[in-house]
Amino acid sequence: MVASFPKCGTTWLKALAFSTLYRDRFARGQNPLLTSNPHQLVPFLELNVYWNNPFPDLENMCVYKPRLFATHVPYASLPTSIMLRDQSQEPPLSLDEAFDKFYRGIYLAGPFFEHVLGYWKASQENPNKILFLKYEDLKQDISCQLKRLAMFLGFPFTEDEEKQGVVEEITNICSFEELKELGVNKKGLSSVGVPVPHKDFFRKGKVGDWRNHLTPSMVERLEKLMHEKFDNSGLTFKLSSET
Repeated sequence: MVASFPKCGTTWLKALAFSTLYRDRFARGQNPLLTSNPHQLVPFLELNVYWNNPFPDLENMCVYKPRLFATHVPYASLPTSIMLRDQSQEPPLSLDEAFDKFYRGIYLAGPFFEHVLGYWKASQENPNKILFLKYEDLKQDISCQLKRLAMFLGFPFTEDEEKQGVVEEITNICSFEELKELGVNKKGLSSVGVPVPHKDFFRKGKVGDWRNHLTPSMVERLEKLMHEKFDNSGLTFKLSSET
């Protein structure tokens, strides 16, 4: 199960998990990611599987086994009142409006900090069942983190696979730049509750790009809130005072 907060590397992690878990199911150079968007290969439970059918056929829904699904649902679960807004009916929010809603925890997947802390605390209590990954760590050393992921999934890379460059092959095909340039990710739609153009899942993929968009006041408010929420949790993230 790939669990994440929206816009925090979900598409990338889906691609990495799919390519790692099923790497022996297709020939090298024929990864289904070349012709299918990651969200088509790894469906969301709440946005795809159960959206129109309360009793889906989970056993036969995935081509490969073990089955791989995704979710944006917080560890503690969302109230039933949380729903996606129909983006076709409402104009997009301004940055100020979006920031204010995010700051106050008004978001389709619930409050960001509670979402992250829920999985963080659960991973500390059950490290064999929950692997907590940071986007920044993936960007810094993707090969190391991919090996951690493979080990956690129960399909560690063999010595022969590493010698044959399988790790590098997966990191390359799943890289942000490679995925963004694939034809399948430049056109078409994925239904995640509402239709979303594939290209919208790829922005810049750069750590720290928030500096080009958030005002100093926003950063100050966000940093203060982060310290309040993460204090004494053992979980840290870099923001304005660190590079």
